[in-house]
Amino acid sequence: MSAKDKLLTAARGCLLTKGYAHTTVRDLVAASGANQASINYHFGSKEQLLTRALRDLNAEWGELLFAVLAEPGGEEALWGRIIESIQANRSLWFVNFESVASARQDEEIRAMIAGGQELARASLARAFAGLGPESDPARVQAVGSHYYALLVGLAAQWITDPERAPSAAQFVSRS
Repeated sequence: MSAKDKLLTAARGCLLTKGYAHTTVRDLVAASGANQASINYHFGSKEQLLTRALRDLNAEWGELLFAVLAEPGGEEALWGRIIESIQANRSLWFVNFESVASARQDEEIRAMIAGGQELARASLARAFAGLGPESDPARVQAVGSHYYALLVGLAAQWITDPERAPSAAQFVSRS
């Protein structure tokens, strides 16, 4: 494995265990076995390395979500699979929430998140409302935004307080 690949692997691990804000150059060097100068050589800075790893993790998160949404089933079954995915990928969800805070200072992260949200909204509109590419784009946007807000709220509950987070049945209950 090249030094660049080792650094990316180390950055991924550090993001999942320490988060973006708490990962230091020393952490990356220790986890990768590479020297400090290789970070700048391959990526320009620690922040650019972490952003690249964050982009990769966000892509992975998207793939996991899209796979869950592609499976057939009713609304409760769908939210149940989403909850299972949140539980199984808790660290990845924490990284995604932290990336939103990082977007304040980083246009690349902000653009990455916006692109991911666009894809997620379309997938959620398709999964929950049967709206496909041929549907009215404004309706896809509105319905997808609604379900995206529900998804983010549900995930926040499950990663911060899983003992009291709602089950899928409770989540879809309107009473």
